[in-house]
Amino acid sequence: MTAETDKPVADELEEASDVSAPEAQEPAATSTPGPEAAAAVKETSFTELEARTTSGGGQRNLDFLMDIPLDVTVELGRSRMLMADLLRLGQGSVVGLDKAAGEPVDILVNQKLMARGEVVVVKDKFGIRLTDIISPAERVKQLG
Repeated sequence: MTAETDKPVADELEEASDVSAPEAQEPAATSTPGPEAAAAVKETSFTELEARTTSGGGQRNLDFLMDIPLDVTVELGRSRMLMADLLRLGQGSVVGLDKAAGEPVDILVNQKLMARGEVVVVKDKFGIRLTDIISPAERVKQLG
């Protein structure tokens, strides 16, 4: 029941559903709007973008790139073997590689060949001395 009329709410809902909406009494509109119902199209104009320069020139843009991490891999060689041969490997097994001793190793950056070099030992740690840097033209050929 409602406080104003002391009628049960169900009776009020039933009375409200009996009242016909004015839209329901009009004939049904066609599903395709006519040309007069089309929305007006307004052209938009954009302002010209201006080139902005930084006080440090292009250096500021390069500094942003300096913090991007890259994966650097030195590839001594590769080998292909059957699963059965792989499962037989144990401590002391020797795996032959496709490169000869003394041949330059490949230096890959994000899985792309960027340079070649030779293995060196510096203070009991391995290192690579770059002997050949791949030209940009050769790197583009690798992509295709």
